[in-house]
Amino acid sequence: MKAARWMGTHDVEVGLVPKPMITDPSDAIVQITHCSISGSDIHLYEGDLNNSMKKGDILGQEAVGLVEEVGPNVKSITPGDRVIILPIVACGRCDYCQRQEYSLCDVSNPYSEMEVLYGHRLSGMLGFSRLCGGYAGDQAEYCRVPNADLSCVKAPQDIDARKILGLANVITTAWHALELAEVQPGDIVGVWGCGPVGLSVQRLAKLRGAKKIYAMDRDPQRLRLAGEFGMTPIDVNDHSEVGEYILSIQPKGLDRSIEACGFRSTTRSPHAAVRAKGLERDRGDTVGAIIKATRKGGNVALIGDFFFSTHDFPIGALMQKALTVRGGQAWPQKTDKLQYHPFLLNLVIDGKLDPSWMFTYEDEFENIADHYQRFAKHEVPGGLKVCLVTSFGRSERLQPSSDMLVDRND
Repeated sequence: MKAARWMGTHDVEVGLVPKPMITDPSDAIVQITHCSISGSDIHLYEGDLNNSMKKGDILGQEAVGLVEEVGPNVKSITPGDRVIILPIVACGRCDYCQRQEYSLCDVSNPYSEMEVLYGHRLSGMLGFSRLCGGYAGDQAEYCRVPNADLSCVKAPQDIDARKILGLANVITTAWHALELAEVQPGDIVGVWGCGPVGLSVQRLAKLRGAKKIYAMDRDPQRLRLAGEFGMTPIDVNDHSEVGEYILSIQPKGLDRSIEACGFRSTTRSPHAAVRAKGLERDRGDTVGAIIKATRKGGNVALIGDFFFSTHDFPIGALMQKALTVRGGQAWPQKTDKLQYHPFLLNLVIDGKLDPSWMFTYEDEFENIADHYQRFAKHEVPGGLKVCLVTSFGRSERLQPSSDMLVDRND
């Protein structure tokens, strides 16, 4: 089969590899029809986690497809079903999984590197380095999905692939951010980052009844989209201290603040100097601005891609302002309280949510290496994500449309 393989920093190629087989009774083999590139994939492309990659690793954690084969223990799906593949690999049995904290699974990650870094292992993840278990990803024509009953969500056959592809990772991550921040009706919310996840956080915050939403970024095209979606955009290039600027226009501060841009969010020279000395690998500037801008007793959610340590963290303000700070990967399999799936999928089926807006263009899967380069340089047509179509999805090929950028009805 064809698969997108990591060959080194800034080097992704489509090569021929053996088609996966069922190796555990809980596995499913899914024929991929559509996939995409995530912001997390760009970390691997940029070389941020080179020590945990091996040449030839198959990338990808956002895909939909058709079930080709299932193991004897799989109960929820059958061959021929159309499914959304969730990237989190969890055992379903450990104490964390029993609490539906699947991203914290104790069992599914066989590698010890994360335990050395954090004191504990986190779950496995498709296509995201040996640090997260070394599982082959779904930027390929076929994918082996471990514990398929937990990781495959059955979807209607007749719905546009773009509407469900975003549910694999982006929308569930955004919804998790709102859960972590406990966004309520009437809240004033700030979201740092206007990429696909950040814009999804903003739009879902409106769905939850937020009164006003500030959208921070440095990309003019993405800030324009935030404005068209009804947010109040703030270009961080225009303000040396974004936290102070927000307090100048919102004196009591933000009720809920969400970080959705990660450690690449600043280009300030002090970080480069400190990082060169080995004192930090992540950047704390954005988190510092968030803590300053959040009201006393407010909530902060960190869902951006931080991995290591930062030298400058405002722990005093965090404690003295009585802030609640929570972070973590998405829990897409969570099903109680305000559910993730099937709750989010049902919103799409009922026409209350349309995630297709984030896919601003499409292309054939075989051209994925070019799109990694474009995404890393923010040169994506339309500014957001590409929908990549494999040979198995060509019959569903999207037609280019001038209204692919914005759908204001969801």
